[in-house]
Amino acid sequence: MSSLKITKKHHRHLNNPFPSAPKSLPFVQGTLFSESLTLATHQTFPIGKDFRLTWQSRNGGFLSVSHRLQPDKSLWSTIPGQAFVSGALAETEIQESRGSFVIKDREVRLVCDHQTIEDIRVIDHLDSFLHATDPDFPSGCVGFDQNDVKKTEFPVLMITGRIFSMKKKRPQDSSLSKKMTLGKDCTYARYWVFFGQKSSHQVGFQVRLGKPNFNLSQAISPAGLRRRQVLRLKLCQLRKKKLGWWWSFRRPRNYVAVSSAEDEIVGVKPPESTEFNRICLTYSSEKSEKFYGFGEQFSHMNFKGRRVPIFVQEQGIGRGDQPITFAANLVSHRAGGDWSTTYAPSPFYMTSKMRSLYLEGYNYSIFDLTRHDRVQIQMHNNSIEGSLVHGNSPTELLEHFTGTIGRPPELPEWIISGAVIGMQGGTDMVRHVWDELRAYNVPISAFWLQDWVGHRETFIGSQLWWNWEVDSTRYWGWRQLIKDLDAQHIRVMTYCNPCLAPAEENPNRRKNMFEEAKRLGILVRDKTGEPYMVPNTAFDVGMLDLTHPDTESWFKQILQDMVDDGIRGWMADFGEGLPVDAKLYSGEDPIVAHNRYPELWAKINRQFVDEWKSNHGEAEDPEDTLVFFMRAGFRESPKWGMLFWEGDQMVSWQVNDGIKSTVVGLLSSGLSGYAFNHSDIGGYCAVSLPLIRYHRSEELLLRWMELNAFTTIFRTHEGNKPSCNSQFYSNHKTFSHFARFAKVYSAWKFYRIQLIKEAAQKGLPVCRHLFLHYPEDDNVHKFTYQQFLVGTEILVVPVLDKGKNNVKAYFPVGESCPWQHIWTGKLYTNQGYEAWVESPIGQPAVFVKAGSLVGETFLKNLKDLNIL
Repeated sequence: MSSLKITKKHHRHLNNPFPSAPKSLPFVQGTLFSESLTLATHQTFPIGKDFRLTWQSRNGGFLSVSHRLQPDKSLWSTIPGQAFVSGALAETEIQESRGSFVIKDREVRLVCDHQTIEDIRVIDHLDSFLHATDPDFPSGCVGFDQNDVKKTEFPVLMITGRIFSMKKKRPQDSSLSKKMTLGKDCTYARYWVFFGQKSSHQVGFQVRLGKPNFNLSQAISPAGLRRRQVLRLKLCQLRKKKLGWWWSFRRPRNYVAVSSAEDEIVGVKPPESTEFNRICLTYSSEKSEKFYGFGEQFSHMNFKGRRVPIFVQEQGIGRGDQPITFAANLVSHRAGGDWSTTYAPSPFYMTSKMRSLYLEGYNYSIFDLTRHDRVQIQMHNNSIEGSLVHGNSPTELLEHFTGTIGRPPELPEWIISGAVIGMQGGTDMVRHVWDELRAYNVPISAFWLQDWVGHRETFIGSQLWWNWEVDSTRYWGWRQLIKDLDAQHIRVMTYCNPCLAPAEENPNRRKNMFEEAKRLGILVRDKTGEPYMVPNTAFDVGMLDLTHPDTESWFKQILQDMVDDGIRGWMADFGEGLPVDAKLYSGEDPIVAHNRYPELWAKINRQFVDEWKSNHGEAEDPEDTLVFFMRAGFRESPKWGMLFWEGDQMVSWQVNDGIKSTVVGLLSSGLSGYAFNHSDIGGYCAVSLPLIRYHRSEELLLRWMELNAFTTIFRTHEGNKPSCNSQFYSNHKTFSHFARFAKVYSAWKFYRIQLIKEAAQKGLPVCRHLFLHYPEDDNVHKFTYQQFLVGTEILVVPVLDKGKNNVKAYFPVGESCPWQHIWTGKLYTNQGYEAWVESPIGQPAVFVKAGSLVGETFLKNLKDLNIL
């Protein structure tokens, strides 16, 4: 392996405010070589019973995968005459600073960008696959999970050949039937590509690279090549005699042997341990093709033309919005983030051409969509594995994808019945605000009290004690408070995360959980074997090693103690900051484990919820179910997480990290399997600097209430600087507006219940980009934050700009019903039509399908609540 450099930037207090984009492996392009004299011009091979791969030799040769029912629709195809597999050796540098990461390629030592195809082989039987699929493949099919292989529907397709570098000028004729002598600096390696049917709508693929070969000292002529081939045949016959019965499977008749340049390549011998640490998979795309997904993304919906990195990390403060990004980067290395930084990426996409792909595993990857006619996936590994998803609509693609990765359970009705009141201050403050909420007749689901553990004063202000037990001084009469709220059907929710702070200085502690975890050896360790103290704002913390077998039961006891007090939900914060040089109990590579950590964090919380429900039974109240919500995630987090929120946005109107970004995050995550998501009402991050001030204005708070009344959860947050921000309890106007939109939220509860059931069954999100239901309407592809659907029946066009009292609404092509404005009753019947709609504060532009059961019920409920 080439060298890895990890640089810590935690304590640098003066940094470049305009950091350059990290250097990375450039787009790799090379030639695909084939021999037209022996390769059929057109040949088709089966993949399972429902898919097929087609080889065509024209224009240099290319491959295409399709479904048998739609042979003319390509799910995946290579570019004629262009290599689709390539590999590289590169030095890697990772810069880390308080949950932010930058991965760079420092020096690219080797690129094998050209490719040959030797063999396209159909493998009909499991034994044939598991034993010696190729005489040069190490230990047969080593590295392939046999349980996964047994689930694969045969036949499986295997493509083999070589990738190589070529320093000399390429010959004009790419046919290898002629002698081609390469320079002495050339290197080659074998590759294997497997395609296997996983289900009636998915094809799995694996690509693996062998070690680079530098052993040949001179070019070999065609005559020498023939002598080598004869020798190789004799060796194979000898192996057959020695290896016995499992070598005796019949070579399938339907295969193609393609001449290669494998024996003409020369080079120098490297160290024996050298392996590729970059693998690239390149395939075709159409210029007009739009790419959606990639997890929770905050700045863009369509990623065509961009390089999308897939790495879990802090989203950043500003993410390109100025001047805050400048300030954040200046005081903390790359703390500002950029358009691509996110808590919850996913190596998955779907396109406007109804193509979809996702990757398995947790290695760092980049989806390079910068070329108009092709896609290149660059994986930091020597193999890549994933699936192609077949479907005829975005909803089908999403349903098939979530059917594989998993879907969330149905949320309990209590959390979607009213507002979740996020506040701090202790028992007296909670009771005071509760009294005021009752005076305004606000429907309440829960009080979410993140400061239940108590506050500590640091140089940046007031922060929480990360020692997960109640501060009985701040929250005196804790159990009685919970009991009193529960008597009014209001639950209490708290806060925790997978980190622990030393608590010696906490005067109200009963336990020191950091010391307990340290003594048990369940904290992530550093290179010296000591607990890894991870910098976090003003203090350092230990992080739970979620791969340790004792961590699960220890942390579940913390949750059990919370629940025994009467707690029924919590924020499971963080999960995105595992250090890339940590030592884990499992011994796995921490860079790979970094993307897996948030899934493990979700899994522990979810297991506790399921176990509690199983032990608790239906009992007296079947709705008395636990809920947790979290921000960090990866591909399979929708399976384990129950509910997500979008993290820490700025209290601003800006595009990349303000109110607009929450709509983009909501919709992009929904297209990636995160069916239940929401944001903090009003945003979180306020800033008070001499020249830079971000304080939550009253107008921003009111518009955010209007927006979030149409998301899965309606939850407030005071923000990191409550005294600087307008709050729902600030004055009569904010209280009245909050009460109004808590009632609007409750008015479509009946439909929300339907959508939550649908999400659990099909993986479709509650809030949806118009692409999901109107993919044939070219106009919907331009939308990011401007408007969205709630299910299929409600169209929301929020006001997201300061001082605006109208919005431009678009009514898509393909809808049979007119859209009815809920405040005026006006009908909009034209399709593919834009209209300016008045949207004063208190009356955001919201439409329902005229005459629909959902629309009529929603309007009736609004009238019953005296909203209309």
